[in-house]
Amino acid sequence: MAIAKAERLMNLALCLLGTRRPLSKRELRESIEAYLEAGNDDSFNRMFERDKDDLRELGLVIATVENMDGEVGYLARRDSNRLPPITLDAEEAAALGLAAKVWQQARLAGAASGALQKLRAAGLPEDVDPYEAHSALEPRIPVHEAAFEPLMLACRDRRPVVFEYRKASAARPEPRHVEPWALECWRGHWYLAGFDRGRGAERVFRLSRITGKVRSRGTGFTAPVPDVVTVRETVAGWAGEIADRSALIRLRSGAGYPLRAKAVKVRELGDGWDELEIPYGHGLDAWLVEFGPDVVVLEPAELRADVVDRLRAVAKG
Repeated sequence: MAIAKAERLMNLALCLLGTRRPLSKRELRESIEAYLEAGNDDSFNRMFERDKDDLRELGLVIATVENMDGEVGYLARRDSNRLPPITLDAEEAAALGLAAKVWQQARLAGAASGALQKLRAAGLPEDVDPYEAHSALEPRIPVHEAAFEPLMLACRDRRPVVFEYRKASAARPEPRHVEPWALECWRGHWYLAGFDRGRGAERVFRLSRITGKVRSRGTGFTAPVPDVVTVRETVAGWAGEIADRSALIRLRSGAGYPLRAKAVKVRELGDGWDELEIPYGHGLDAWLVEFGPDVVVLEPAELRADVVDRLRAVAKG
C-alpha cells in the first residue's frame, strides 16, 4: 500500500510539473492509472485531495487556477519549485533551530521538524544540531484558536476564505469574506491581516473573535498583496498604542487593570472611582467599550461620543 501511494504521488507530481497549463481534476484522473481505478467520483475526490495535501506537505508548490468557465485547474510551476543551493553557517542554523522550538507545542510542530530535516538534507552543517540547547531560552507560542490552521493554509495557498467575526463592539458575529495575507502573534494573541472584500480595504482580525468554521471560497485574489504586511503596527494603532494625545476617564476601583497599566496619571476620587489619564489613539473607543460600566469617558468629547455610539449599537443588538 505504501509503495502504491508513493507511486501515485510521484505520478501526480510529474503531471503537475510537466504541464504548461493548469490541469483539471478530470484530466488528472484520466492521466493517472491509480485514479482511473478509484471507482466512483467521491473516492477519487478524497484520494486526490489527500494526495495534493501530501505533496504540499512535502514542499511542492501547487498553484490553483480558475479559468474563464469557472473550472479549477492545478499545476506546479518549475520556477516556484526550484531552490538555489542552501548554505547555512552555525549562527544561522542555531536561529532556525530556535524558531523550530517555538512551534514544538503548536500545530506546526511537525512542519517545523520536517523543514529542519529538509535543510539537513540540503546541506545543513553536520556539526550543528538545530535542536541542541545553546542557551536557557525555551520559547513557546501557544495556538489555541481552531481558525489558526485553516487560515495558515489559506495564507500559504493564496485562497480567499469566509468566516463569522464578532467585533468587540458588536453583539453578534458578521460574515467576512477575506483574502488572507499573513498571520502574526502579538502579546499572546494571534491576528490575521488581509483584504476584506466586503469593506474593500485592508483589515486585521483577532483569531479569538472568529466563530464557527473557516471556509474556502473560490480561488485567486482580487487585491494585490503588499510586500510588507505590518500586522503588529496595525494592531498597535487600533489598540490606541500609537497616540499623540491623552484622554481622561473615570474607572471603577479594583477594575480595568490593563487601563491602569497604561495610565500616565492616576488620582483617587473616592466613592469607588479613580480618575486616569491614558494615551489616546485610534481604536481606543473600541477598547474602552470592553470594560462596560466600569469606565466613564470624561474627555475629549469626540472620544466620549464614539464610546456612547458603540454602547448604543451593542444595546440594540
